[in-house]
Amino acid sequence: MNYSIVCFLLMSLMATAQPTTYKTVKTGNSAASTVEILWDTAGVPHVYGQTVEAMYYGFGYAQMENHANLLLRLYGQARGRAAEYWGPSFLDSDKIVTLFGVAEQAKKHYTQQPSDYKPCLDSFVRGLNAYAKAHPEAIGDEFKQVLPITPQDVLAHITRVICLEFIGGSEAGAARVMLPGSNAYAIAPIKSASKKAMLMANPHLPWENFFLFFEAHLNGPAFMAYGASLVGQPVLNIAFNEQLGWTHTVNTIDAADRYALTLQDDGYRLDGSKQAFETKVVTLQVRQPDGQLKPQSITYRYSQHGPVMQTKDGKTYAFRFAGLTNPGIAAQHHAMAKAKNLADFETAVQRMQLPMFNIIYADKTGNILYLFNGNVPVRSEGDWPFWQGAIDGASSKYIWTKTHPYQDLPRVLNPASGFVQNANDAPWSCTFPSVVNPGPFPSYMSPVIPLRLRPQRSINLVKDDAAISFGELAGYKLNTGLEAADRFLDDLLAATEQYPDSLIQQAASVLKAWDKTTNGDSRGAVLFTSWFDQFNPGMVAIGWDAGRPVSTPDGLKDPKKAVDLLRNAANQVLKKYGRLDIAWGDINRFGPAGKDYPANGGSEQYGIYRTIHFVPDRSQPQINRAVAGDTYVAITEFGEKPRAQVSLSYGNASQPGHKHNGDSWKRMSEKKLREALLEKPAILQQLERQETLRLTLTP
Repeated sequence: MNYSIVCFLLMSLMATAQPTTYKTVKTGNSAASTVEILWDTAGVPHVYGQTVEAMYYGFGYAQMENHANLLLRLYGQARGRAAEYWGPSFLDSDKIVTLFGVAEQAKKHYTQQPSDYKPCLDSFVRGLNAYAKAHPEAIGDEFKQVLPITPQDVLAHITRVICLEFIGGSEAGAARVMLPGSNAYAIAPIKSASKKAMLMANPHLPWENFFLFFEAHLNGPAFMAYGASLVGQPVLNIAFNEQLGWTHTVNTIDAADRYALTLQDDGYRLDGSKQAFETKVVTLQVRQPDGQLKPQSITYRYSQHGPVMQTKDGKTYAFRFAGLTNPGIAAQHHAMAKAKNLADFETAVQRMQLPMFNIIYADKTGNILYLFNGNVPVRSEGDWPFWQGAIDGASSKYIWTKTHPYQDLPRVLNPASGFVQNANDAPWSCTFPSVVNPGPFPSYMSPVIPLRLRPQRSINLVKDDAAISFGELAGYKLNTGLEAADRFLDDLLAATEQYPDSLIQQAASVLKAWDKTTNGDSRGAVLFTSWFDQFNPGMVAIGWDAGRPVSTPDGLKDPKKAVDLLRNAANQVLKKYGRLDIAWGDINRFGPAGKDYPANGGSEQYGIYRTIHFVPDRSQPQINRAVAGDTYVAITEFGEKPRAQVSLSYGNASQPGHKHNGDSWKRMSEKKLREALLEKPAILQQLERQETLRLTLTP
């Protein structure tokens, strides 16, 4: 589904720098442990714990150090008490969280944690609180009231982000500047120049809020993992270790549904009879401008489908999301990071606790894997389009109660093509030529639709390269070319020769000289994208063809109309910028005003693999600023020891005034990755500072 289920929910609800030593002292039977945090010059913490629990303590401490204010706000929202802390602007957030009983569910989830992971979660939380206790001066006063953080807060945050936002966001109508997305490759030895498997991780998310990533390197006894976690998460979500690695992409999964209810008196119709709503009264405290708390009581209704809401137009819907009862999302990621081989890894994934996201995997022995992962509901009937709209809530046959087991999911291991990929396309195109036939799968599993230009670009970049080097894979990741230009520019230029005038000749001259990229110095990209913005599928001569999935659509049905649109685009560009050949980076920028750099990359609608989303600067309408897209990037080669190059677009901190808050814009502008520092000698050569934490852990 598209991101039309948190805005919908909102509308419905509205209608209704020095080394530091910190010691934790405990009495009784306890064992002392030390955590060392080596901070490198990119602001990445390399955490070394004498125990795995101590390692997670250091991870929590480090994450709090770089994101304290944001973490406390997110945990406050996960409690459903944000309006109590910070005022009415957070009331809608509290309504959603309390409607779905997120905090109450987290209490139950805490009791269900696996015995080998629960101490890790507890230690992570202790690390969060230890930093807050040691450095109260570093935390905004308005956020301190959330302290202390509890393990239940962290579990509630996981549920809120993964289930309500990623899974339920489409059904809830979340307002997004850009749909969450991602790119990923796994390259097998048969297609690798070094004969070693490689993995490319590249999520695309908004550069704010709970979508931010935190990069870290975790080390403990028999444990090493390097990667990134969404802020507030107690584990690495995307990572590699010495043997294997994985990444996630947002998959074409429908794990959330909206049911249109037929009301009768004070109840609703189901299978021909009236049913009573279950109700729950919740009182939310709302902080007023004078600091006083004003209680607001809300009566929530629940049908057999799930939580119920009424829209402004009087329609009533019930919602059903998969994954809300999964207690082990973090524990599964921990087990994935511990895995030493493919069998270990799949054993972890088969827990089926992660309710969505493709998994793309590679390992040292040369395996590559694509898995359409998630909790897909077992539905009685209906295809993909049927389940995208409002479902008839008067029939109980549409209320699903089970999800598909692991063996039912699309999965590709070691294809003959030598690669798997995903660019948020359906599983049928995870490699090329395709090896997954949608026929045997339920028609609601994933859509069978034309392949968008970005997934086509993803396949076209690698499919014909028989020996991809590490550097080439990094280059493919950073590629700013437009699949749309490769497909249509030649036809457009031919059309300008048929229907020339002075302006068209000027425009054609610019486009002929253009390199068909969106690099910062590219001249012609602004003009071409202005033309393509007016493009629609009805203008192509050859539509998308499943028999030619990565070379169609192609051609122009009406060359004269295409030229007319180019004239419109040229006039728009001249009016706004004063010249047709303005450089892409002159108007598209990385970073805030005064600290910005020429940007590269662009919207996926043009088939750009280096996906960046820009919005107009409010104070400088001629300038667009990047606000979403490429976030964490990791290119990893699995040799005798892993090698990786990485990037985190916005820097590894959000805390106001932090040195590494927004310190990566220049590197982004230069399209540079940095070496991931995996061993102490290399880390010490780029050491910024060191922290030693001594704590006690109950044995």
